[in-house]
Amino acid sequence: MAFEGLADRLQDTIKKITGKGKVSEQDVKEMTREVRLALLEADVNFKVVKDLIKRIKERAVGQEVMESLTPGQQVIKVVKEELTELMGGEQSKIAVADRSPTVIMMVGLQGAGKTTTTGKLANHLRKKHNRSPLLVACDVYRPAAIKQLETLGQQLDMPVFSKGTDANPVDIAKEAIDKAKEDHNDYVIIDTAGRLHVDSDLMEELDQIKETVNPNEIFLVVDAMTGQDAVNVAESFNEQLDVSGVVLTKLDGDTRGGAALSIKAVTNKPIKFAGMGEKLDQLEPFHPERMASRILGMGDVLSLIEKAQTNVDEKQAKQLEEKMRTMSFTFDDFLEQMGQVKNMGPLEDLMAMIPGANKMKGLKNAQIDEKQLSHVEAIIQSMTKKERQDPSLMNASRKKRIAKGSGTSVSQVNRLLKQFDEMKKMMKQMTNMQKGKKGKGMKFPFM
Repeated sequence: MAFEGLADRLQDTIKKITGKGKVSEQDVKEMTREVRLALLEADVNFKVVKDLIKRIKERAVGQEVMESLTPGQQVIKVVKEELTELMGGEQSKIAVADRSPTVIMMVGLQGAGKTTTTGKLANHLRKKHNRSPLLVACDVYRPAAIKQLETLGQQLDMPVFSKGTDANPVDIAKEAIDKAKEDHNDYVIIDTAGRLHVDSDLMEELDQIKETVNPNEIFLVVDAMTGQDAVNVAESFNEQLDVSGVVLTKLDGDTRGGAALSIKAVTNKPIKFAGMGEKLDQLEPFHPERMASRILGMGDVLSLIEKAQTNVDEKQAKQLEEKMRTMSFTFDDFLEQMGQVKNMGPLEDLMAMIPGANKMKGLKNAQIDEKQLSHVEAIIQSMTKKERQDPSLMNASRKKRIAKGSGTSVSQVNRLLKQFDEMKKMMKQMTNMQKGKKGKGMKFPFM
């Protein structure tokens, strides 16, 4: 999970100061020392940490905190605001050219995920902004990169402009823009060549493409898991090309977060997007404030709502609500809901978006075992249609057959049946409470 190590350390540190009625300079000093250590362990640039801690100290012992009724909470507010500012302050939106098409150059080292990110970005533009992108294969040195982009184009049902490995990348880029104008594509995303390290040949070619097509955006794609190396790469590319924004890949696998917290401060260029998984829909606009909230355990409700709106079918949700009310909820409905929740991403990441979830009993250090969900899915799929509709049909031989078919045990089947029965009872109680509101008073059957 992104920032997991840093988030745990920071949350433990700020917890000590949150409830304090009075905050002394010594309290602030101890807290900032812990914050500094946590950030350095997360591989955040030393100079960046030094400047951040200085600003937090100045504000945390100032009037806005000392004269507050809740100084502990004010200190946390200061830490959150400074973390947000460190990552860019506010979301940096993607450019739109005055005259179509908008041209985006994707640059970066080999292996950072540039070609995949090109496909993800095109998918994002179409799904979220109703755009019609043209993908351009300019990495003529690696036939596999051209093939990969063409495969992504087929998967997304999007056009890919390619002239093979013998053409000049500058000419390919120029002709692609003419093709986009002809076919009314409103975005052109150019997948340029990468190298294993920054070299003069690579930079010269990128410079020539930049001069020829005059891109509206130059996105530098960097692997978040490389930590400080990602920041050094960003600095080199920015000096040569003056990039307009950064896309961090593999942020979901970076438990430290050093790159995300350092890049904006070092390059003064915003993080535009973050890759949060391997699937083509797992590219998210980067929101500094939401990310700061997540790191400090305050949740990220807006992102959770956006994920739900994207992945949950509204019509199905209304039908489910009706079934809950009428007590006709079945295992088929349960399976359908599980599928929609799984589409929203890893459960640990979803839990991190719920405010206060990290403080809930049993959840602080709990590992959410997604294998258990797979077992549940297998058990339900091993049932017959009649059994899913009416679990009361279950007898010993049926349970034995389902356990064998799902690769689980009879006790696991029994546990699921019991949990499902308890869930239906809870739904009934909730329905009774709703009815009770209309009468003289609410009745709680479980009290």
